Amino acid sequence: MEKQRLHYYEQLAELYPTIGKASTEIINLQSILYLPKGTEHFLSDIHGEFKAFSHVLRNGSGAVRKKIDDVFGHTLSTADKMSLATLIYYPQKKIELVRQTEDDIENWYKITLYRLIEVCKTVSSKYTRSKVRKALPEDYAYVIEELITEKQEVLNKEAYYEAIINTILELGQADNFIVALAELVQRLVIDHLHILGDVYDRGPSPDRIMDQLEQYHSFDIQWGNHDMVWMGAAAGQLACIASVIRTSIRYGNLDLIEDGYGINMVPLATFAMDAYRDDPCRQFVLKDSTDEERSKKETLMNRKMHKAIAIIRFKLEGQLIHKWPEYGMENRCLLHRINYENKTVEIDGKTYDMLDTSFPTIDPEHPYDLTPEEQEVMNRLRTSFIHCEKLQRHVRLLLKRGSMYKVYNGNLLYHGCVPLNPDGTFKKVNVYGREYSGKALYDVLESYVRKAFFSLDEKEREKGRDIMWYIWTAPDSPLYGRSKMATFERYFLADKSMHHESKNAYYHLFDKEETADNILKEFGLTGDFVHIINGHVPVERIAGENPVKCNGKLILIDGGFSKTYRRKTGIAGYTLTYNSYGLTLSAHEPFDWSNEAVRDELDIVSHQEAVEYRDKRILVGDTDVGKRMMIRIEELKKLIQAYQDGEIAERDASSAYKW
Repeated sequence: MEKQRLHYYEQLAELYPTIGKASTEIINLQSILYLPKGTEHFLSDIHGEFKAFSHVLRNGSGAVRKKIDDVFGHTLSTADKMSLATLIYYPQKKIELVRQTEDDIENWYKITLYRLIEVCKTVSSKYTRSKVRKALPEDYAYVIEELITEKQEVLNKEAYYEAIINTILELGQADNFIVALAELVQRLVIDHLHILGDVYDRGPSPDRIMDQLEQYHSFDIQWGNHDMVWMGAAAGQLACIASVIRTSIRYGNLDLIEDGYGINMVPLATFAMDAYRDDPCRQFVLKDSTDEERSKKETLMNRKMHKAIAIIRFKLEGQLIHKWPEYGMENRCLLHRINYENKTVEIDGKTYDMLDTSFPTIDPEHPYDLTPEEQEVMNRLRTSFIHCEKLQRHVRLLLKRGSMYKVYNGNLLYHGCVPLNPDGTFKKVNVYGREYSGKALYDVLESYVRKAFFSLDEKEREKGRDIMWYIWTAPDSPLYGRSKMATFERYFLADKSMHHESKNAYYHLFDKEETADNILKEFGLTGDFVHIINGHVPVERIAGENPVKCNGKLILIDGGFSKTYRRKTGIAGYTLTYNSYGLTLSAHEPFDWSNEAVRDELDIVSHQEAVEYRDKRILVGDTDVGKRMMIRIEELKKLIQAYQDGEIAERDASSAYKW
């Protein structure tokens, strides 16, 4: 055996120090290969809608209800199945309601416990006992394992299980035990979660979503452009900080900044009330709200803060564009194109009347310079963002579990688009002096994002911080992919044609199977049963748009979690599940989150349809994990051969890890 390979197997021998240990692991891995693959769950563009997100996690986009159908078939009525499903989604709330109405609560407990145990048996059957054991709640692990494990040696199984359940009731632990079983079903019904970007912005509670993800057992995130701007803000990039604050004010979510992340907005409010004291700021209303919802004083303050941070943002963006001409965004520097006397602005060679030219903080000779007061506000905000422990923790999670794209079990996952030319070829994009396209573009952008947080070279860290703003808003960014972000035009131009943001050619070509094939091949995926799963652009189901394109090779799953888009999409989001039988797309309806919804046993899944159904059940051996297991099996066989050939000596297992 060559020296390098021998060294590798000596390292492997530290984990498997005897032929017996290596053989046992081969048997274990070989058996796992023949289990059904776990269910993957795909969500996209959550946009701070915590309640919708939480419910979809609880019901697994219909996966929980399907398991109930599998277990009970026609032996339970539809009403009983729905009642059991609601209990699994919201066990504490459902128990409270039942206790108020149920005459024979002990009988209800017994029936419910037996039903939950049967569901637990089914959802745990596709996993190894070791994996199930790790998922069990610590306080009830032993008892649950006894209840869901078939015991051939027990002659009177009914009496055995009844004795355990009676003891649970006698000890007054029924409520806690039901909650533990319900949460175990939620945990086991989904093996892995994929989030295709945009946890942040628009909705009120992205911080709560991130808190919940911190506790979730297995997931990954493909960054969206809204996530990216928050990552840039956490890194201290001033234009990103101004952008996230402007968006939060615009959507009436300033509580996220102040209460969710504990960042003090008083400096901005004080500055805005002074700098714009005589300005009604009529163009700076909040989206999807009316002034009647707030006091007159609060409304005026919000508008002034809104305008103040918007002007600061335009200045900071102009500074960045001049700093990095290779970004190719000079046409988005608009402050120096304003004619203050005529109240017009020149954009792309044409002159437009402006709705507002009250800019007391802009020096026409140096329009992109912050005033000393603006600079002080931004310095204080930068310090707050950098030192916000909760935000930094959330961004570390995005870095640890996130990436620009992911290839997983034959699926290519990304948020936005692969930039294309009109002829379908991959568009070349300049990134700090070099051109990249396709997969290489994603890879280089991701490398710079990580440099912003981890590079020891301050110049590289600076490039990384600035590139996050570019990824957030640039026409050639894979996570944005539109001709411009028309924020300036929406505020200041009456001509609504200038509000339009043209999409990259990708969005005009992704109906063609050839486009999907070329992109899949670029990322190393060929053959049957490979797909692109794509977020970012809402599917307008209300207009008849189909989220499944290219004969099922491309699936769009942004159906409008965000309330802002529901008038456009007609639904409250698409999600996707991928189990051992194939891919299923779920369309969700807007949901009433009150206690009455739990009482009436409502659900959010309105329609499911198979995208791809396999004739042969998909096993772990067909997955990426299974392929890695097969490689390890071959390595272990060679390790055993090395033991048998005397090239490596077996050792005492008890001392294998001692140095």
